[in-house]
Amino acid sequence: MRLTFFIAALLTAASLGLSPAARAGDGHDHGEAAPVASGPALPRFTAVSETFELVGVVSGKQVTLYLDRAADNSPVKDAQLELEIGGAKLKAEKHEDVYEVTLPAEPKPGVLAITATVAAGKDVDLLAGELDIHEEAHADEAAHVHGWREYAGWAAGAIAALAVLILVGRRMAATRQARAGAAA
Repeated sequence: MRLTFFIAALLTAASLGLSPAARAGDGHDHGEAAPVASGPALPRFTAVSETFELVGVVSGKQVTLYLDRAADNSPVKDAQLELEIGGAKLKAEKHEDVYEVTLPAEPKPGVLAITATVAAGKDVDLLAGELDIHEEAHADEAAHVHGWREYAGWAAGAIAALAVLILVGRRMAATRQARAGAAA
């Protein structure tokens, strides 16, 4: 009986995550959990040629542009950059390691053609790309939060599983005792 009860208790503890092997001791935890990204990603576009690579990130009316050389992925400094987005021509301004453009209006959902003219030293190139903006289908929905009712359901299930294991253990022990008594 003791062995059956011990196995039942061990299985129940393991199913509840309470086994000693499942818990980290001092110095064995991995610190705080990594932060989880939340919210939608900002729309972005790419335009690539043999000479340059351009990535644009759109945040409202603000477009941040990252311009690199295609050969070695090094940032291009002191370039003249002009964008044409949806028929509007805009000159990009240099800010630290990036270029920025302010759009006349926030882009609407859909696909916008983008053309970039880049002049950096002796290199002049024309890059083309597309900005595909989707409507946020579930923007108003909140993230799933575990409520007390969900935890109560799991606890009730664990208690029921424990009760079944105890009953099965007792029945097996009683059967074993009955067989041992009949043999004597």
